[in-house]
Amino acid sequence: MGIQLVLFLFLASLRLGLSQDVEHGLILVQGIQAIAETDDNFICATIDWWPHDKCDYNNCPWGNSSAANLDLSHPFLVKAIQALKPLRIRVGGSLQDQLLYEVGSLKSPCHPFQKMKGGLFGFSKGCLQMKRWDELNNFFDNTGAIVTFGLNALKGRHPSGHNTVWQGDWDSSNAYDLINYTVSKGYKIDSWEFGNELSGKGIAASVSAVQYGKDLIKLKEVLNSLYNNSNFKPLLVAPGGFYSKDWYDKLLQVTGPGIVNVLSHHLYNLGPGSDEHLDRKILDPEHLSKVEPIFRSLSETIKKYGHWSSAWVGEAGGAFNSGGRQISNTFVDSFWYLDQLGMASRYNTKVYCRQTIIGGNYGLLDTTTFVPNPDYYSALLWHRLMGNTVLAASSDVFSPSLRSYAHCSKGRDGITLLLINLSNQTDFTLMVRDRVPLSSGGHENGTSIHVENSLLNNLKRAFSWIGRKGSDVTFREEYHLNAKDNYLRSQTMLLNGVPLELTNDGEIPTLEPLLISVHSPIHLDPLSIAFVVLPYFDAPACAAQTKL
Repeated sequence: MGIQLVLFLFLASLRLGLSQDVEHGLILVQGIQAIAETDDNFICATIDWWPHDKCDYNNCPWGNSSAANLDLSHPFLVKAIQALKPLRIRVGGSLQDQLLYEVGSLKSPCHPFQKMKGGLFGFSKGCLQMKRWDELNNFFDNTGAIVTFGLNALKGRHPSGHNTVWQGDWDSSNAYDLINYTVSKGYKIDSWEFGNELSGKGIAASVSAVQYGKDLIKLKEVLNSLYNNSNFKPLLVAPGGFYSKDWYDKLLQVTGPGIVNVLSHHLYNLGPGSDEHLDRKILDPEHLSKVEPIFRSLSETIKKYGHWSSAWVGEAGGAFNSGGRQISNTFVDSFWYLDQLGMASRYNTKVYCRQTIIGGNYGLLDTTTFVPNPDYYSALLWHRLMGNTVLAASSDVFSPSLRSYAHCSKGRDGITLLLINLSNQTDFTLMVRDRVPLSSGGHENGTSIHVENSLLNNLKRAFSWIGRKGSDVTFREEYHLNAKDNYLRSQTMLLNGVPLELTNDGEIPTLEPLLISVHSPIHLDPLSIAFVVLPYFDAPACAAQTKL
């Protein structure tokens, strides 16, 4: 093992020494205090209602992935969800505000969604049969999923004839009957979400913040009544739309304390799936950072008007309208996805729901074969390695192409880094050290960076360690992610050079790390991603987490 490690380090240093662009620097982590916290079940994915004939740009990528007809018995689906246990699944999407429930006093016939000229999003109203609701809940129970269900928030309203605005009070009767049935059957829905993309100007429809707030108060009364005799109290999530500061501020002011438990918002920062330059946007650090003001502003909204609420990303798929064909289901997509997971965490986002677990071009699983796409493995690594305590992390390198995030490790001592290299020509050689707060008399940057091609200097650096905690641990774990054959649009992701593929028995593959000497630097290839587990890193902020 020792000879193999020395050879690995020598070859890595040789490669770096011959590389055209090598940038050395520090990853600075402040381990003394947390900057944010996520929920234990931070990773979430959606099951949508889109039928097979939902098409965008002459592409119809949904197949039978709707909550109404998804094959819940498919072993790949079951195993993929169980591997992420507990995975939060959000059932909802654009058509949920046209969905009726075949229960109680419903007098309308129960038909599936059908194409309809003039209908919202080009579809008719649809209906959920209770037989299917039973099947879904049995599936959730068998896989250990935590469920958020999106309710129809347009029932009883009517278009005003002015832009997308809908008016009128919400008719709660059908939702009441569904929730009552759910409680009577003992099904555990962790949270009920009210509406989909009706905030601000909306997409196909919108409701004023004042009216929405009044209806949320009514829904809270329904939940309190139906769960009155239950020890379990579900969360109320809203509005599941695109963030508009004035609208969100007003919603919290109207509802007041204790009504809205979760303030959810949607993100599609890459634009339409038809964009021919999606991969350029994904690899552009400036473009990726444009979403950060949304996280910051929503955090400020909650602090000022709704400190009893928490923030969720209720839906995010990168590119809207089903995602980008031959982009959203390939390796390159993991750059924006993991970067946004890291960024969202820094702003106390408790849950991040990926659009979708299956369906569209952006599914974590292939719509036809149910085989995991690269982003599934990115989500799985995050879920297994990144704890819910978020630490401040930065680097002293000049290049904006290096993105760095740090969390306490999940279920063990130390920290885990997420490092993303967006550059197509720069290798990064990195050491890790504590970032001592300035108030403690330390300096933010412990060393300056430099670019060099000297093989001798690379070898010298390979056996230096910058740290503060002595430890008997001599190795760290590294999980390097690359595209197969260096083709960014490959649907096969490599983990430490090994293709991530289901086993012959259809099992999720073992995610084996490289064990690297703690005295060597971290080498990050161009256009690659790495999770690095540092069990020896002294982070007092993580002490409480590891005791749980």
